Amino acid sequence: MNLYRAESWDADDTQLHLAMRVDNTASGLSILAACTTDVKQWYVQNGLQLNPDKSEALCMGTATQLRVVSSLTSVSVADVDLPGAESMRVLGVTLDRRLTFDNHASAVARSCNYHAQAICHIHHLLTLDLAQTLACSLILSRIDYCNSVLHGAPSSTIHKFH
Repeated sequence: MNLYRAESWDADDTQLHLAMRVDNTASGLSILAACTTDVKQWYVQNGLQLNPDKSEALCMGTATQLRVVSSLTSVSVADVDLPGAESMRVLGVTLDRRLTFDNHASAVARSCNYHAQAICHIHHLLTLDLAQTLACSLILSRIDYCNSVLHGAPSSTIHKFH
């Protein structure tokens, strides 16, 4: 007796990266479209599925490079046209088109301020040791996580943490 069970799993957090020359974006986009079509086919053959509603495309580069591809409004990925995004989160880090990390620093600072205010709100219920432990675990862990991406960032980005 043969039993067959069909299952379908989402393939979350799959990322494809492609370096393109701005003087030949058509070729690069063609390679990306073909590659993602092959990936989609492999997923289907292995009981996985891509969810285009959760997919994003982000073009990154210098200001000059981004001006050259400014007419690019969508990217064909796995037979679906995805609109270009201004930023995306990857492993908790917000990447933007110019890799300034300004939005990332703002989000981290906002999260730290929220948790600092929450600790202040309940500080009268806490011992000093417990308040310090909460501050380290809730605030310093957010500042420490992936802080190396901020190396070389402009002072206007770093000052968000003051």
